Amino acid sequence: MSNPFTLGWEEWLALPGLGLPAIKAKVDTGARTSALHAQDIEIFGGTSNLQVRFLIQPDPDNPSLELTCSAKVVDRRDVTSSNGEAELRYVIQTEAEMGGRRWPIEISLTNRENMSYRMLLGRRAIEEDMIVDPNVSFAQAQLSFTAYDKLPRQRPVRRPLRIALLTREPNNYSSRRLVEAGEARGHVVELIDTSRCYMRIGGLSPEVHYDGRILPYYDAVIPRIGATMTSYGTAILRQFASTGAYCLNTPVGINASRDKLLAHQLLARANIGMPITTFANSPKDTKDLIELAGGAPVVVKLLQSTQGRGVVLAETRKAAESLVDAFRGLDANFLVQEFVGEAAGADTRCFVIGGKVVGAIRRRAAEGEFRSNLHRGGTAEKVRLSKEERATARRAARTLDLAVAGVDILQTSDGPKVLEVNSSPGLQGIETTTGKDIASLVYEFLESKVRPLSKQRDTKVSAAV
Repeated sequence: MSNPFTLGWEEWLALPGLGLPAIKAKVDTGARTSALHAQDIEIFGGTSNLQVRFLIQPDPDNPSLELTCSAKVVDRRDVTSSNGEAELRYVIQTEAEMGGRRWPIEISLTNRENMSYRMLLGRRAIEEDMIVDPNVSFAQAQLSFTAYDKLPRQRPVRRPLRIALLTREPNNYSSRRLVEAGEARGHVVELIDTSRCYMRIGGLSPEVHYDGRILPYYDAVIPRIGATMTSYGTAILRQFASTGAYCLNTPVGINASRDKLLAHQLLARANIGMPITTFANSPKDTKDLIELAGGAPVVVKLLQSTQGRGVVLAETRKAAESLVDAFRGLDANFLVQEFVGEAAGADTRCFVIGGKVVGAIRRRAAEGEFRSNLHRGGTAEKVRLSKEERATARRAARTLDLAVAGVDILQTSDGPKVLEVNSSPGLQGIETTTGKDIASLVYEFLESKVRPLSKQRDTKVSAAV
């Protein structure tokens, strides 16, 4: 018969799932549930994926040692303390590690800042082959708070993040994939309809309201703002940024990408190749405008358009002049662009995340169509990019201040030319064609940018929730 696993009345243990390498616990068989010190408790996520985030100071003698922990909530129950007071506590499940042994335990979260021990190990956490000797102190190997000195200063983010996905299309492919990928990595992704957000500007702290309530703090915001909501959507995004949330793409970058004239001006200033583009206000300049773009055929584009809408090919000079005059008559803002015939109705979509090209597809226009957008019936195939194409895509995204971008490139005899930079690139075409999990790569980048919360931020958030 093997020797029983002996516990003293006090023991050192680790909670690796919470990122705690050493904590001193009082072993109390009189207590049913284990308890852990927790401050600034913040709850987030829906009922099916309820998460808790809290601040802990594992060393009672060193309050400057602070860590933020997160875990999934498994229960919420009334727990009666030793003085007879009942408290409704959140309960989490994690693993305890002691004496080379690991086992699952349930822990209730409560404020124990006035207690000598930051943790209490209750009888439910003591397995059948364990015995407690009340006359022994530290029957198992002793640890030390110096274990926290060995933790890397910038650890990978493992805790769940609370993420807002700004979109008016929660059921489209990109939204569904971003929710699926985020939840698969343990994060809480909440769908927020951009049009239903409103702001309170002024006062001590910025607020974003939604359907009659103040939205809580989010670690990060993924903007999927439609073209018709660009102005209002970026204003909402600025408000989220002012709360301290990390925005995957900045409002400045989104606005630049949506204003095609501004985007081309920025790309030209950065010496990035693109089709010759012209713009004018006076009707007297129509003929010269077309000549400056290389003459017919030319492409006429509305300044704010997506998925090929508002993009028209004028094959003759007369057609181009009529089209320009018609757009002017509608007071529409547009530009005239060189038609790159040698591209033969094909372009390359490069998906850029964090300055890296993570996937690329070549799109070909449907028969009788010059626009290669998949929404227009185009087809796609996986493609291997040249070094020059990769460099061009990265520079274009960086120039427009976009962490995530779809950069559309045309192949020409003069080298790659940037046709457009999309700040809300769709995931369906790139994932389906390449077989890559692009949505998860978005979260990998996001996790590298979002830092664990400070005590001050946690306190502020808890007060607002």
